[in-house]
Amino acid sequence: MKTIRVSIDVHKPLPDSLGLVNKRLLDATTEEDIAKHKAIDDAEAMLDAAQFARRVRRRLGFSQAEFAMRIDVSLHHPQLGTRQEKPYGCCKSTLLKVLDKAPEVALAALQ
Repeated sequence: MKTIRVSIDVHKPLPDSLGLVNKRLLDATTEEDIAKHKAIDDAEAMLDAAQFARRVRRRLGFSQAEFAMRIDVSLHHPQLGTRQEKPYGCCKSTLLKVLDKAPEVALAALQ
């Protein structure tokens, strides 16, 4: 593998020709456009979280109702077809990670 060393002068601005930022497009972006893109990003993140929860639940061999009871949440939270609310805060995503990596320990701690 070949190593290439590059030095960058942080005080010298990058040329516009690099195409890093389309200034006209940036200036034309409205708050409504930003809100739409945020909603799309949030929906994709929820889908990722739902797929992760589904994978963990299936790997453990639990039904949705049993999984909800075991991790002490409403059945509507792990029910992956429901997307009206955001059930996966940092605590739930952390719990899912622990369930994924050390299910016996996590389930024992939840009893």
